[in-house]
Amino acid sequence: MRLFRRALFIVAALLCLGLAVILYYTANPKLPVYVAAEQVHYLNQWSPDDRQTFYYTPQGTQVKGLRYEWFTALELPFSEQRFATPEYLARFGFLVDPKQTATPNNPGNLPVGFTRHPGADGKEQYLDITCAACHTGELRFKGQALRIDGGSAQHVLPSSVPTLKGGSFGQALVSSIASTYFNPWKFERFARNVLGPNYDAQHEQLRSEFKKSLDTFAHVAWNDMHRGLYPTQEGPGRADAFGRIANATFGDAISESNYRIANAPVDYPQLWDIWTFDWVQWNGSAQQPMARNIGEALGVGATLDLFDSNHQPLTGDARYPSSVRVRDLNTLEETLHRLKPPAWPEELLGKIDMRRAAHGQALFAENCAGCHVPSVKTVGDRPVQTLKMLPVDYIGTDANAANNIADNRYDLSPLKMDPNTELTRLKIDLQPAPAAPLNINQLSMAKGLALITALVEERSYRDANVTPAERPRLDGYGLPISVRELRAYKARPLAGVWATPPFLHNGSVPNIYQLLSPQDERATTFYTGSFEYDPRHLGYRTAAFDGAFRFDTRVSGNHNSGHEFRSGTRGNGVIGRLLQPEERWALMEYLKVLGGPLEAQLPSTPAAAL
Repeated sequence: MRLFRRALFIVAALLCLGLAVILYYTANPKLPVYVAAEQVHYLNQWSPDDRQTFYYTPQGTQVKGLRYEWFTALELPFSEQRFATPEYLARFGFLVDPKQTATPNNPGNLPVGFTRHPGADGKEQYLDITCAACHTGELRFKGQALRIDGGSAQHVLPSSVPTLKGGSFGQALVSSIASTYFNPWKFERFARNVLGPNYDAQHEQLRSEFKKSLDTFAHVAWNDMHRGLYPTQEGPGRADAFGRIANATFGDAISESNYRIANAPVDYPQLWDIWTFDWVQWNGSAQQPMARNIGEALGVGATLDLFDSNHQPLTGDARYPSSVRVRDLNTLEETLHRLKPPAWPEELLGKIDMRRAAHGQALFAENCAGCHVPSVKTVGDRPVQTLKMLPVDYIGTDANAANNIADNRYDLSPLKMDPNTELTRLKIDLQPAPAAPLNINQLSMAKGLALITALVEERSYRDANVTPAERPRLDGYGLPISVRELRAYKARPLAGVWATPPFLHNGSVPNIYQLLSPQDERATTFYTGSFEYDPRHLGYRTAAFDGAFRFDTRVSGNHNSGHEFRSGTRGNGVIGRLLQPEERWALMEYLKVLGGPLEAQLPSTPAAAL
């Protein structure tokens, strides 16, 4: 009996030790070491005022009810260091300037894209993470940082599911919230910092409200984990945007039967010239700017209430309230009209070989222009670029993102409405037009999101007192809410493409040299999370480092197939002839100047480049 008790004690001790190790590494994620740049260089893409507007204008996200002052007062689980220090948040890949200080627009001295907005009663200030957090990039070279406004972020934002690998902002944030709530000494410091002179009167109320936010985070983490909703790890600079928007809109807000596996992470696309595109999103599925931006806000955490306390659908004018801020979304959209593509900075990244670039210009015309140089027409005061859509079967890249939006079906019947009546009333343009009435029990992702965003838009315009005369401008050029379900990806213009690694829609190719190479010459695995730029191959450096994310292209959603220049019949991933190494170098030299001021200086005799 004594031997049995001793064995039982040893087993229990080992279990406790194992649990302690798990909790430690869950709460203390493995992150890259932050090394501040000597200087951050800003290109002439925007005015300083436009940059500040884009960085810190709220859009209505609420990050699970977390208040701004709570976020800035949180401590790390195993120390009194603040969670929201610029140096710590930079370890997740968020962008800070070593010289930045708190400003009226950024009183918490937080990274790009972290801001705040008031609650409905005007008393609370909610943490608001905006589109700037995901659509602002940075390149590092020889200790210098080059800010790419409207570029691709490289942070690890979305997941709050706990893993021993760590590295996720969401996971680390939940750990700090939990440790603050359950550790009485931490909560005491937290409460005194947040409440100040109101500590005695509001201490218990703060604890109750803080627990609600923690419960929301914990519920989302458990829901995502036990359902296995995100089997393909997103890693730095990627998110399954449509999958997360659909799970939030149809699963969280309507019915748990609507949760779907999201296995199609995509790279954050660059935003310059996006306002001129006829269709946007990687799969060319959306058209109206406001509807696109509302969908993005819902996916990042804007609130959406569809039911009353008895879980009956709201009716009449009470329907579809949200925290979306349509006037601010319009401000962000119109600021993008003034965003220029980044021009290659020779003083930082090296001189352009102009003769080689001229040869690359001829190769571009031969091999790339057919897809990446769209036709342009003027509609009103807007230049509209008609982008070429390439079917998945032809382009050959990972099909998950294109297929999921068309294949996944959702049940909106709990809302007790007729989608066909609403589509007509809201003037939603479905392309192609349905051959039969829509079944509310089986709506595709594209059609369902079009319907919900249109209803949210209508309510948000009413709440914001948007007049009929204002509406066409806020919609964006008077465009209708139009959606398509193409199993295809768009070929966008390539001005500034050198500044947007990694490549393909899912970020599965680390640099442009590999993108111009056959698939068997591309890396099967590589490491992401570094800002260190390789100006020769035009991509981030891919060597392993402490805290790096290992990108495996053999995983569903991560495939690096397609968009190949190699010998063989066109189609099924082959889009052009085999390019010799010298031709690839020449093309890349031209891509450095494409759309920039140096392009006009290219010599007129490209053959001499050889």
